[in-house]
Amino acid sequence: MAPSVTHVTGTITGDVEVRFTDGGIAVCRFRLTETPTQWDAAAQKWRDLEPIPYICTAWRDLASNAAESLVDGVNVLVKGRVTGVKDNSIYLSVDDLGISLRRRIAYTEASLPSPIAARPVTAPLAPQPAPASRPAPGRPGSPPAWWEEKRATNWS
Repeated sequence: MAPSVTHVTGTITGDVEVRFTDGGIAVCRFRLTETPTQWDAAAQKWRDLEPIPYICTAWRDLASNAAESLVDGVNVLVKGRVTGVKDNSIYLSVDDLGISLRRRIAYTEASLPSPIAARPVTAPLAPQPAPASRPAPGRPGSPPAWWEEKRATNWS
């Protein structure tokens, strides 16, 4: 009988452990907790059910990428095969893994700006203000004649 394939959505609990076989193949293991919800018609709201613990194992590139990408508290989507049930946990061999976008933004190498975009830019010199032009005396809006005389003698 073929192992059953399942899809699980849950939260990473704890650190992702990565190890390497004697042949250099990466293997990672992480804990995942799924908290199912159920609609309570009497209270007109969703309520959390008993959390379901999973112990997930990933291999090769998926293991390396998971070890670099996952941290405690991240919500993920997992596709895997159930390999056993022991100590009240379900063991999954992970075939595919993704970060859930329900509560966060995920950036990929392709979506990040290049390092050139992040280098410091020297600010251009600020333009010097143009000298204020004074209206010619005798024109509307120009200061009275005594103003220029007082100004020329430093207001003394």
